[in-house]
Amino acid sequence: MAQTFSLDIGLEIHTQLKTQSKAFCADPVLFGAQPNSLVSPISLGHPGTLPVVNKKMVEFAIRLGLAFGCEINRFSFFDRKNYFYPDLPKGYQITQDKAPICLGGIIQFRSKEGEWKTAQLNRIHMEEDAGKSIHGESANETCIDLNRAGVGLLEIVTEPVLHSAADAAACLMEVRKMVRFLDIGDGNMEEGSFRCDANISIRPVGSETLGSKVEIKNMNSFRHVQKSIEFEFSRQSAILNSGGTVVSETRMFDVEKGETYSMRTKETLNDYRYFPDPDLAPMMVSDQMLNDIKAGMPELPYPLYLHFTQKLGLPEADAFFLTESRELVRYFQSLLAENVIPKTAANWLMTTVRSWLNEQGRDLDEFPVSPSSLARLIQLVSDGKLSHSVAVQDVFQVLVDQPDLDIEAFATKENLLLQFDEDSLKNTIQEVIAAFPDKVKEYQSGRKALLGMFIGEMKKRSTAKSDPKLVSQLLEEALSGK
Repeated sequence: MAQTFSLDIGLEIHTQLKTQSKAFCADPVLFGAQPNSLVSPISLGHPGTLPVVNKKMVEFAIRLGLAFGCEINRFSFFDRKNYFYPDLPKGYQITQDKAPICLGGIIQFRSKEGEWKTAQLNRIHMEEDAGKSIHGESANETCIDLNRAGVGLLEIVTEPVLHSAADAAACLMEVRKMVRFLDIGDGNMEEGSFRCDANISIRPVGSETLGSKVEIKNMNSFRHVQKSIEFEFSRQSAILNSGGTVVSETRMFDVEKGETYSMRTKETLNDYRYFPDPDLAPMMVSDQMLNDIKAGMPELPYPLYLHFTQKLGLPEADAFFLTESRELVRYFQSLLAENVIPKTAANWLMTTVRSWLNEQGRDLDEFPVSPSSLARLIQLVSDGKLSHSVAVQDVFQVLVDQPDLDIEAFATKENLLLQFDEDSLKNTIQEVIAAFPDKVKEYQSGRKALLGMFIGEMKKRSTAKSDPKLVSQLLEEALSGK
């Protein structure tokens, strides 16, 4: 009988930082520049050059640590991690080993089922990125671009406390959300500025001993993370059920095949010969620096989520969507400041605004309509002057092209405002009823679905936009002989 297994996952998440210069020198940070154009003797590792710590990198690391409830290490230092790789010019990487800037902490994330869970963090540490190897068409051809060498990174390391591929992907999404929320990184997985390694092991159900760890390297999409873990769980389960042994190794994920493949074995820990970097002095985080960073922290996603659900009464799905980014939070709060009802504001952002952004391939900070203008449109609907469908299909489309539009004047000119003249409506209703005596009899005999046909005829005979609720009410009364 096949044995069943538990899955244990730990994530090592790397995020590039939105600093203007690299971690230890003044080389600019810019994606897509001409290869090897953003380098200097320091980032190329020339003898005699000396690194200098980028203060902004340290501040960003502390911000992320505070957001995840980490202990901020008031005394930390950088180490040299020694290994040879073609795109690592110095032959070592400046990183943190023994004294990382942030210790412990938790990530709160929402699972696919809508349940809030936590993942314990081991650490967050600072380091520099390596360059990039670009493999040519020939198997013997590799080009090296060192623009990325030396770019500041944060590595966020969880404990092996995640137990499903879906939870791993959800946890990773939450980290990217926080990175963007704090405005310390762009979280762009397609460009490689946000990527993930997953450490995976399985153990028989009931066993407390972790299995052999397999590491899957450099995944740059949530889907790939989830698919690779699912494949690896099946692969390792099959090996153990057939009497084999899972080899501790580093593997890569083949996107086209949906499979992992071996990169190198890892029977023993690599000896990186860590030692404190002699060119960089230890860092002391002062009370003043820590307090200044705390004072500049924004409201965070989870407390905002609780406020939106518990204080404003929004559904959980709405609150989770609204806390996806600081831009969404700001826009939503600006709508509330214009006296828009919270649920109404959320609905417009989740439907009409989001649809337009998706169609245009834009982010909210590129949305041309100000919160005050959108609030005026929403208010016309709430006051019963515009139907929701007309507001969305007609007025909104004009508003995004003309953000300074006088909405009510435009709606009046285009004859879009709803008509509330009951006498005029009743006259039109009598015309419709007189034109379709047979349909009236059918309606009165029980075919209530014919009401839609009568409403359609009303629209044809009226040049003004009438309140749909009032039209339905008056029609029902007239057809029933009231």
